[in-house]
Amino acid sequence: MVAQDTSQKPVIFLSEGTKRTRGRDAQAINILVAKAVAEAVKTTLGPKGMDKMIVDELGDVIISNDGATILDEMDVEHPAAKMLVEIAKAQDEEVGDGTTTAVVLAGALLERAEKLLEDGIHPSVIIKGYKLAAKKAREIAESTADTISADDKVALRRIAMTSMTGKSGAEAEESLANIVVDAIMQVAERSEKEITINKDMIKVEKKAGGSLSDSQLIHGIVIDKEVVHAGMPKKVENAKIALIDSALEIKETETDAEISISDPEQLQAFIDKEEAMLKEMVEQISKAGANVVFCQKGIDDIAQHFLAKAGIMAVRRVKKSDMEKLSKATGARIVTRINDLTREDLGKAKVVYEKKIAGDEMVFVEGCKNPKSVTILLRGGSEHIVDEAERAVNDAIGTVSAAIRDGKIVTGGGSIEMEVAMKLRDYATTIGGREQLAIESFADSLEVIPRALAETAGMDPIDTIVELRAKHRGKEGKYVGIDVYKAKLADMNKLRVIEPLRVKTQAIAAGAEVAEMILRIDDIIAGSSKSKDKGSEGPGGEFD
Repeated sequence: MVAQDTSQKPVIFLSEGTKRTRGRDAQAINILVAKAVAEAVKTTLGPKGMDKMIVDELGDVIISNDGATILDEMDVEHPAAKMLVEIAKAQDEEVGDGTTTAVVLAGALLERAEKLLEDGIHPSVIIKGYKLAAKKAREIAESTADTISADDKVALRRIAMTSMTGKSGAEAEESLANIVVDAIMQVAERSEKEITINKDMIKVEKKAGGSLSDSQLIHGIVIDKEVVHAGMPKKVENAKIALIDSALEIKETETDAEISISDPEQLQAFIDKEEAMLKEMVEQISKAGANVVFCQKGIDDIAQHFLAKAGIMAVRRVKKSDMEKLSKATGARIVTRINDLTREDLGKAKVVYEKKIAGDEMVFVEGCKNPKSVTILLRGGSEHIVDEAERAVNDAIGTVSAAIRDGKIVTGGGSIEMEVAMKLRDYATTIGGREQLAIESFADSLEVIPRALAETAGMDPIDTIVELRAKHRGKEGKYVGIDVYKAKLADMNKLRVIEPLRVKTQAIAAGAEVAEMILRIDDIIAGSSKSKDKGSEGPGGEFD
């Protein structure tokens, strides 16, 4: 890389092959990339949003309109695009929904920032304006939000349905919403001060076959494993369950060892001793009163034989996460040493049975008393359908949990974005200066959400935005949004299109932060491989 000093002598300070883009060119490239990524997911917004088909190099296909999934599966290389993928992941992990909103908002903020840059406004002024606007937007959203009770199952179901709309079969949305709310209410831990929901305690198991309406909530755990031995019972009622975190096998020596056997009797004695040790393990389990065993590691063939003879059902190589869920559901304690297993360590369930689902054997643990871990078993006509249903259910779990945790909700259909945009414009006039232009641009960017919804509904976006603005200036205007099914404006509160406040505030914060980060970049240095360049310098070294 060549630079000029005052005497016009070139100074090389970057290795050969390094590319550098500076100033407005760097900003223009970053903004262009971010806009392209936002444009790719914008059409997926809302109940009538379109799906994307992503085909990887192996030919595997994913069909989805979930923003986080699309961005995660897209093979993006540009650093600015990767930043947008990161905010989508963060949004998904934090609240489970609103990923597309966050990315589309970031793209819109950068698009409007580009116009301000062309007008000669410095990036630091735009960033300051965006920071003020993002903070005020969250405050406005919070003041606009309504409260919700953690026991209001009807409202929670509507939140789940709003989150899932367009992501799974419409005919199954209501039943899936009921399943999600029931699952969350079951695993919720209540104290005097707050309600704690551990989303990991809701296991989502999917199997192709049947239809989405065949999906069900199991008040217990479903393990995607089979009973290890054909001679074992396939159904155990009044199950006493042992969870063992060690192998039902003879441990091999940790160091290399040789056992010298000189005659067949010694060999037989050795085999008999091993067998006796395995039999003792099984007897210890039987003595504790267990009739079902879930083992995190392996079970020796001989141990399987003894377990079958004792009438004990056993499942091996159960995942650690499933063992923890089984513990929460049945009340069993996970035991590492079999000799320490006692009656008090056992969990209880009304029934444990093996059942074939879509050609695979699965073990169901049902009828647990007040289980703090449950399973949602999803069915669907094909792998693509159950995969998308799983994404929809995970989004719904996130949004319902957020609503219960915060107790605040807002209306959807672009109504909250429009309300915040209107009030931001009023706020901008109180700030003045060049920052006012950035705040007004932030307000314009928020309107991209109702605009996109109008486009997917086949409405004229300009007429819709003008009409929405007029409605939101009225007294009862804060709930007015776009009814995409009837392609007209409607009161979203009456239609019960509601979302948790956190989904919106998180999307606004994430979108603004990534836009500010990209605007700060005025120099892109794409270096060549250092190992390639080592030793390639001339006699004058690196600074010729």
